[in-house]
Amino acid sequence: QVQLVESGGGLVQPGGSLRLSCTASASILSVNVMGWYRQAPGKERELVAAITSGGNTNYVNSVKGRFTISRDNAQNTVALQMNSLKAEDTAVYYCRGWGGNRYDYWGQGTQDTVSS
Repeated sequence: QVQLVESGGGLVQPGGSLRLSCTASASILSVNVMGWYRQAPGKERELVAAITSGGNTNYVNSVKGRFTISRDNAQNTVALQMNSLKAEDTAVYYCRGWGGNRYDYWGQGTQDTVSS
């Protein structure tokens, strides 16, 4: 079982930046996909960005060009660099690692608030 812990959330003004980090309790080298989800009040949880073990990335349209996901298998971390933040990016952000039906790991979430 791999435990995931998110950090880096907080309050930022519109147009600002935040960098989220997800640290795993064990190696993520063999974790097929690592990703970031978010859930805003009253909305369903959505996949924001994902990165495969091979380094392929995918983003939801609303964050393309603003967010960048990266993974460091040696440090067992996954990061989400968020630039040009908007009020609609306000949400609880969750880290997830999964591999089909074999395993599915979630972090506890970190609150990001974009407000002036």
